[in-house]
Amino acid sequence: MELGTYVDELQRQLAAAASAGGDEVRETAERLTTALDAAARLMLLEALGAAVSEISTELTPGSVDLRLRGREPEFVVTPAPQWSESEAPSTSPQTAPAASIAVDGEEGATTRTTLRLPDELKARVDAAAAAAGVSVNAWLVRAVASTLDTTTNRPPAKETHGTRVTGWVR
Repeated sequence: MELGTYVDELQRQLAAAASAGGDEVRETAERLTTALDAAARLMLLEALGAAVSEISTELTPGSVDLRLRGREPEFVVTPAPQWSESEAPSTSPQTAPAASIAVDGEEGATTRTTLRLPDELKARVDAAAAAAGVSVNAWLVRAVASTLDTTTNRPPAKETHGTRVTGWVR
């Protein structure tokens, strides 16, 4: 996808709006268009990233990833695997149905989180996501949702060690 076309159009529209003002306004607009290139590209990438996230949610267990090639974004679509009834997956984290991954609050709302994994664990996550035919992000979201679904149904543990209390809290 060529972002330059959209950035150029935005700069053209800024220049057109500035042409209604005086010479000082036009000069200011010309200086702003230079800085606008990087900011506009970043905002377009943010919007595309949000769209990819929403689309991936709807395509579960398929996914769409956004990758950068130089300065230009590229979409990578991973279709959902086609399964016969005899090999249909269970609802393990890598194949949990989308309905079990409901998000509280606004539908489709997401938060970016940095997760640091040991190399060995990251390799295992990559392999599990590839085996499930989904992106690593989609696999991790499902794993977290599945774990939360499982743990919230557990009765609270009441285990004490000295003055500390450990266990599940509701």
